[in-house]
Amino acid sequence: MKRGWAVRRAGLWNSGDAIDVVVLDAGDRHRRRIALTGEHGTEFLLDLDEAVALRDGDGIVLDDGAMVLVAGAPEPLVEIAAGSALDCTRLAWHLGNRHTDVQIVGDKLRIRRDHVLEDMLRGLGAHLTVLDAPFDPEEGAPHGHHGHGHGG
Repeated sequence: MKRGWAVRRAGLWNSGDAIDVVVLDAGDRHRRRIALTGEHGTEFLLDLDEAVALRDGDGIVLDDGAMVLVAGAPEPLVEIAAGSALDCTRLAWHLGNRHTDVQIVGDKLRIRRDHVLEDMLRGLGAHLTVLDAPFDPEEGAPHGHHGHGHGG
């Protein structure tokens, strides 16, 4: 079986050179080692030195030099728009305070669909648009290692 040993970030390689594509949701794109099969049948073992958050458009370098494109699977998301940069910052704070994975897309935020969070955001004045799209949340501090308590 071929081995995927390195990652080239989106924009730093020619995705037109890819021999295949693996389509993965955001949860399945944070990996160190996993057997994968591309859409055109290329089988390989992703075997990285450490876990990496693969992003939509990244390339996996195989041991024969070939490249496999990483594509984000469409996921049910909500895009969040605010009236001003200050309002957007306030919404981002509320989401971060709830340890919510967030993707920043231009001047908008995206999160996975969650009716409780959506109701909260609407109550804070956000404008929400439901969509299906690849989800590439911002990388943050590892869970369980943050420096504030939640009481109890």
